[in-house]
Amino acid sequence: MALEVLDALDSARTQWYHVTAIVIAGMGFFTDAYDLFCISTVAKLLGRLYYFDPSTNKPGKLPTPVNNFVTGVALIGTLCGQLFFGYLGDKLGRKKVYGITLVLMVVCAVCSGLSFGASAKSVMGTLCFFRFWLGFGIGGDYPLSATIMSEYANKRTRGAFIAAVFAMQGVGIIFAGLVSMVLSSVFKSYFDAPTYTQNEVLSTQPEGDFLWRLVLMIGAVPAMLTFYWRMKMPETGRYTAIIEGNAKQAAADMARVLDIEIQADQDKLTEFKSANNYPLWSNEFFQRHGRHLIGTMSAWFLLDIAFYSQNLTQKDIFPAMGLIDKDVDMNALEEVFQTARAMFVIALCGTFPGYWFTVAFIEKLGRYKIQLIGFFMMSFFMFVIGVKYDYLKNDNAHLFAFLYALTFFFANFGPNSTTFVLPAELFPTRVRSTCHALSAAAGKAGAMVAAFGIQTYTLDGTPKKVRRAMLILAVTNLFGFCVSFLVTETKGRSLEQISGEDGRESELAATPNNDRVPVTRQVSRTETM
Repeated sequence: MALEVLDALDSARTQWYHVTAIVIAGMGFFTDAYDLFCISTVAKLLGRLYYFDPSTNKPGKLPTPVNNFVTGVALIGTLCGQLFFGYLGDKLGRKKVYGITLVLMVVCAVCSGLSFGASAKSVMGTLCFFRFWLGFGIGGDYPLSATIMSEYANKRTRGAFIAAVFAMQGVGIIFAGLVSMVLSSVFKSYFDAPTYTQNEVLSTQPEGDFLWRLVLMIGAVPAMLTFYWRMKMPETGRYTAIIEGNAKQAAADMARVLDIEIQADQDKLTEFKSANNYPLWSNEFFQRHGRHLIGTMSAWFLLDIAFYSQNLTQKDIFPAMGLIDKDVDMNALEEVFQTARAMFVIALCGTFPGYWFTVAFIEKLGRYKIQLIGFFMMSFFMFVIGVKYDYLKNDNAHLFAFLYALTFFFANFGPNSTTFVLPAELFPTRVRSTCHALSAAAGKAGAMVAAFGIQTYTLDGTPKKVRRAMLILAVTNLFGFCVSFLVTETKGRSLEQISGEDGRESELAATPNNDRVPVTRQVSRTETM
């Protein structure tokens, strides 16, 4: 029981509007990554500016609870935003709420840089307030961008298109390092200062207070540039046809942006909708999709413990790797520059290639294999770093940096990409955005474990604690490898065939590594009611 509009979308040749949709949705993820990770480049500057204590004989440092909250509060907002906007995306439509997320991101990125107060506590408090709502807007981008891209794409290139949208996160991380590096270099050239060892007070330039604010506010720019084009996008044909029940409008919308001819077979819609009219929280849903939902949620949860631990603790691990000098041998702006430079190099050499390897190979290898390979290799390299930490730190910093970069590469040529792709493909249209949101929110719960738990081990740079953190992450990734067997391969099939919406219940769940044509059976209308 296939609808003409859906078949036309699945078989449409790749054309310019697909590329446009990737850019429009991808710029949201560019902004998301910039906003989430630029805080790592300026967190130590905040400590020098607001928490300097001469009695410690060390540069100012954010207290552990403050540091964890400053770097982690946006993740709490992201989790809440994912659930809220994911639900609205199914109830109101993808397009209707798509622009709201960008408005929130623009306003809160600017306000984060304008954080005010007469004391360190008040400045950090307002910063955390606005970063929570910034994360709330970022959260909405996850389910909406993934769902929109999956519903626009044809079945031959759908995985690559969704992965390309997510790959813009890698570009955003690079730009977070690049912008911080360039701005700190400019500030440093105008406001040079002695190192902390030479002068404890003058080593922290007061102009650094403008630097961190500017770094955060620049995150509003790409979101503003994208807003107009998001508002020009039509609602997805699948939502208009299946959820709103208007095949004629769906055909007209898709024909307007894609060079395809579509017949509006309105007469089939009633039967199509009635065959899939079961609630999200029902036995029917869990019989059909429960295993997949558990698989996508648990894999994303475990992945983000490792992925956000890597990104948020870079500033603490870089000194151990010899990528930046000791804090007492730098002034405040120099520390920002060296931290940002190290982040830029690691992202450029490890993070960025991993994303685009996934785009290149996801339709050849499939989602399932890439996820398994990524989890296994991350576990292996983190285990090596943990076991050989003292040797790597003291005797072979270059090998340390190489192994650390490989963990980023296999995170992105692996589960960091596939956990985003799979929830956008496995579930029915009317709950696709919500199920993606639940999976993504589970991931952000894992990110909070990283921000408020794992990060605590790395803050003081104690070798024993860093080693323990790496071994914990190695075991976490091993669990991720195991739960990946709960999901199934989706490449080369229509969304309706994967979810069973077209009247066929796929047996893919029985053969996760599915390179052969699956056996399907016809599901009667009475079975699906």
